[in-house]
Amino acid sequence: MEIVKTKIPDLYIIKPMVFTDERGYFFESYNKELFLKMGIDRNFVQDNESFSHKGVLRGLHFQRPPFAQGKLVRVVSGAVLDVAVDLRKASPTYGQWVSVELTQENKWMYWIPPGFAHGFVALEDNTTFIYKCTNIYNRESEGSIRWNDPDLNIDWQVEQPMLSEKDKNVPWFRDLDSPF
Repeated sequence: MEIVKTKIPDLYIIKPMVFTDERGYFFESYNKELFLKMGIDRNFVQDNESFSHKGVLRGLHFQRPPFAQGKLVRVVSGAVLDVAVDLRKASPTYGQWVSVELTQENKWMYWIPPGFAHGFVALEDNTTFIYKCTNIYNRESEGSIRWNDPDLNIDWQVEQPMLSEKDKNVPWFRDLDSPF
């Protein structure tokens, strides 16, 4: 596995070693020992999967403490543009974001620690997205910020994404009292 640091400390792109032959491919999507060597010392307690059509945008979501979640995300089929926004008030990168394209072809993973809002947009039909979480989901602890916030100015690479009703009516970043 190769770890690629992003412009925001603690936010990593992870490129697994993929072994291919005439039968197909194999790779380790998680190995606790290797993750520890990379500095990711987390216990994953919940796995989630979503299926999306092209243009579906999910996010930007987070869980407030004590249910804050770190997420290890990847695509099984299709492709997404995955975005993480730093919500850590004391961080020099507060309010900055990093995006990465995760595809079934590149098999990359994205480590998003607690303290970040997370979202993605499906770039292809039939996109299956999975993620491991370091904490369980708690409805009362969920939070969101607007996907198209002008202060964040995220380039989602889509003109008019399909959104849930919930994601259409969440606060702006400037109105967020970050719990991190």
